[in-house]
Amino acid sequence: MSNTCWILNSARNSIATLQGKGHLYSRYIHNRNTWKVFSSGLFKSPAVHYGPHNNGFFLQKAFRHTSTEEDFNLQLTPAQISEILRAGESSHKILSYASKFPNPVLKFESNQLAANAPVEDRRSMASCLQTKGMMFGVFDGHGGHACAHAVSERLFYYVAVSLMSHETLEMMENAMECMKPLLPILHWYKHPGDNIYREVTSMHFDHLRVYWQELLDLRMEMGLSIKEALAYSFQRLDSDISLEIQAPLENEMLRNLSLQVAFSGATACMAHVDGIHLHVANTGDCRAILGVQEENGAWSCLPLTRDHNAWNKSELLRLKKEHPESEERTVIMDDRLLGVLMPSRAFGDVQLKWSKELQQSILQKGFDTEALNIYRFTPPNYHTPPYLTAEPEITYHKLRRQDKFLVLASDGLWDLLRNEDVIRLVVEHLQEASRPELTGKPANLGLMQSLLLQRKAKGLHAPDQNAATHLIRHAIGCNEYGEMDQERLAAMLTLPEDLARMYRDDITVTVVYFNSDSVEMFHKGSE
Repeated sequence: MSNTCWILNSARNSIATLQGKGHLYSRYIHNRNTWKVFSSGLFKSPAVHYGPHNNGFFLQKAFRHTSTEEDFNLQLTPAQISEILRAGESSHKILSYASKFPNPVLKFESNQLAANAPVEDRRSMASCLQTKGMMFGVFDGHGGHACAHAVSERLFYYVAVSLMSHETLEMMENAMECMKPLLPILHWYKHPGDNIYREVTSMHFDHLRVYWQELLDLRMEMGLSIKEALAYSFQRLDSDISLEIQAPLENEMLRNLSLQVAFSGATACMAHVDGIHLHVANTGDCRAILGVQEENGAWSCLPLTRDHNAWNKSELLRLKKEHPESEERTVIMDDRLLGVLMPSRAFGDVQLKWSKELQQSILQKGFDTEALNIYRFTPPNYHTPPYLTAEPEITYHKLRRQDKFLVLASDGLWDLLRNEDVIRLVVEHLQEASRPELTGKPANLGLMQSLLLQRKAKGLHAPDQNAATHLIRHAIGCNEYGEMDQERLAAMLTLPEDLARMYRDDITVTVVYFNSDSVEMFHKGSE
């Protein structure tokens, strides 16, 4: 049986079972579940919805599938498929900044495809205005989107402030004290679908200001190094997320949102590019890889991150060292942290960081935890918290001429494609984009007609203009032989919301292209 038939039959069987039983909830189980349900008696709700790649520990409210077989509309044309896939596209060409060298970042392309409703992944791209460099990040939320959204909006500000000189920080503080306009910190590259919690931003800014005041007290003339800035920013933001819900808040909306941010979670992977200096900071199981082209034309993959989970031996060793010998067998169970959470590092997730007493005292402050989708659950063998950290693992790489592009993506992509497959697909996309019908260069009319006829005969879509879209298309549309299967692709895109999460995760991808000539100029200028 083909993968496509298996997807359709499995989904239809789920519907048939649900319709026949009337009140039965989904019990789909897969080897790649990233959190584990023990007994339904442990939870308020007798049934829980979960899927094969969920990073979540804090459980979404259970719901009954309502889809019927008539909901499966698989008669999508290639154009309709492309319209769905391209809805989240974002791309920008980068203008050179005022420097003797052009910007080493040539352009970037990004896209996102939801499986959760609403999508729990987030992405961010920005330029630092008071310091040098550009930042790119992907954030994979679990237990809801609240934590991933907060981290995607706030983390870059913490990094940018950490890199500022003492003089710039003083200017910022003086402007606040004199109620003058503040120096702009970041220039964001936003997708039209992105949103910002405007009312919450003011509260978050107050906490950012406290952070830069503490940096001022350190009296460092040149600011932190990039590695220090990344490490401090990750941990400081996570600490602020934890403290914000412990502080008294009169505004009910802010209180509820702060609770949702703290009790949900997010993994994060971000890159900072300053000239030829590339730093990548990673917490969790998002991933970053470099596409490298050698002088002989051969392509290879250079991983810049390691997944933080039970398959990472150094993570296992770290966790065992941080807890008593009596917990050696329980800190990781069934390849999960305390038997429930797949990633071993994440923002938020205070139920794996706070003491039982603190959790109880916070949740007894009149929150409607059921309405907020927060389950009051403590894992077994919870003795010596914290078990989870947001401390990032940081990699430094000096860009070379052969380093052509950087791919950042949430684990929804890596669950479906290997590192080498991702590099190959981006290279194929670049080669496709350079063909005559895309470049606008003069070409033989007979050649162009032949290419168009070949494409029409195969029922192919128009070539993707965005590498991230190309990756997502192949991630969900390729069969077990690595061949594009249009029927499978249509099936994966037309699964109803209450079934889609069983077969794939949210996928977020950003591809950053480097200017090889600029990189070479930086190297020559430093000689």
